[in-house]
Amino acid sequence: MSQLKAAQMPPPMDGRASLIERIGKKIPDPIVIFMALFAITAIVSIAMGGHTFSSVGADGSPVEYSIKNMMTTENIRWIFDNAILQNWLAFGNGVLGVILIAVLGVGIAEESGLLGTLIKKAGTHINERFLPLLLVFLGIMSSVASDAGYLILVPLAGMLYAGTGKNPLIGMAAAFAGVSAGFSANLIPATPIDAIMGNNAQLFAEAQGVPFADAAGRALNAPTMNYFFLAISVFVLGSVGAWVTQRFVAPKLEKQAYIIPEDMDLSDFTVKPEEEKGLKAAAIGTVVALLSILGLCMGPLSAYTNDAGRVITPYMNNMVLLIVLFFAVTGIFYGASVGKFKSVTCVVKSMIKQMNTMGYILVLTFFSYQFLALLGASGLGTYVTYLGANFLQSLGLDSVPVLLLVGFVFVTAIINLLVGGLTSKWMLLGPIFIPMLYQVNPAMTPELIAAAFRVADSSTNIITPMMSYAGVILAFMRKYKPEMTIGDQIAIMMPYSIAFMLIWTVLLVVFFMFGIPMGF
Repeated sequence: MSQLKAAQMPPPMDGRASLIERIGKKIPDPIVIFMALFAITAIVSIAMGGHTFSSVGADGSPVEYSIKNMMTTENIRWIFDNAILQNWLAFGNGVLGVILIAVLGVGIAEESGLLGTLIKKAGTHINERFLPLLLVFLGIMSSVASDAGYLILVPLAGMLYAGTGKNPLIGMAAAFAGVSAGFSANLIPATPIDAIMGNNAQLFAEAQGVPFADAAGRALNAPTMNYFFLAISVFVLGSVGAWVTQRFVAPKLEKQAYIIPEDMDLSDFTVKPEEEKGLKAAAIGTVVALLSILGLCMGPLSAYTNDAGRVITPYMNNMVLLIVLFFAVTGIFYGASVGKFKSVTCVVKSMIKQMNTMGYILVLTFFSYQFLALLGASGLGTYVTYLGANFLQSLGLDSVPVLLLVGFVFVTAIINLLVGGLTSKWMLLGPIFIPMLYQVNPAMTPELIAAAFRVADSSTNIITPMMSYAGVILAFMRKYKPEMTIGDQIAIMMPYSIAFMLIWTVLLVVFFMFGIPMGF
């Protein structure tokens, strides 16, 4: 049977429970939520079918939008024709495939015993006081590797805490906060998301006569226009995330029960001689994996300039696959050394075993991606963003630009709770607010608005079921607490979201008020 760990069982839900917890317990499973949202969206599309509205396009000209009635014969046919391939398997450029592949690679390393041994090693060398800071920091930095933080770091953080005899949900919460709430911050300049945000901001500004320059008149470099702000944010958010973990999250979760799965034996926290031998083999595997990855990055996956003059970086676009290759190779070297992998068949069986745990995620993504596809195709997602933009414009804060900036942050954060997708929201909000806020005050330059958008979009990712990986993280957490609900997850992550939103907004206002360059 699974091992039960905790000082005591979770207290019953009574008057002492927080309002968030009480509400959270009422929230149904994410699969049920997305089923209901799909039906609601379809019904609303009938009522609003044919309604039109206009917004500002990237070139400054009006763009007409129309809400579609998705229950017409033609659109029902579209739903069925695209349900399996386009709206599920290929949704978000095949994000489901990325999830499954990541599980295969990490599964090899886990099943070989390598991860367990590394965690035992780490548990004896990492000071417990600095563990939350390390996890939040690594989570923030993992954004350079696209989805790797969600799929690799969060599960590893749970295993690390389980190995040290603490509630795994503490480590997973810290890592999740760093990966998602601190998504935009990074020490590495010109990441893919920097290029997307910066290049489009330049397009929005120049198309409507707004100088693509900072408040001092210096020309902006699109990919690095927010670098100084985001680099400082890494240390600020890392410290805030660690404080939230130690002050609010850990004291609460340490009192709650959790289980250790039957196939995860962490009772013996000493590294055995054969495991030490395996680690030496894994070190050789690490060298082999890194040399292979380096060869790919310098060869077939090296950067090149396409016919349109745009620099393409295949190694960045395939970062998850490269990380999976690293875990697979090192896991195979370790498993072969300790006798866990005696043949290729053993490796195959380890991947199959991991894939057998993915049933919930397959069902979840089917219904969530169907809803998100319907929301986009109907035009209702765009309409929600449009309403938020109009509300902010109606506040009439022309004489207090800093409040308008803060209002933009909080309205965008609220929209993010309802409509996922950083790029799609930026493509609608950017053309409106870059010229509008510049007209209010020329100090509110394109890079400032882009930074404000990134603060808002990231901070509420961890408390909305609309975020692509919310259900995936829930599935990971249920490994240690099967009765976990999405409401429980939101309650755990709420302190991070509030703290990140407030502190990060204050940092943004400091940059604005004192004229500190956002980047270079």
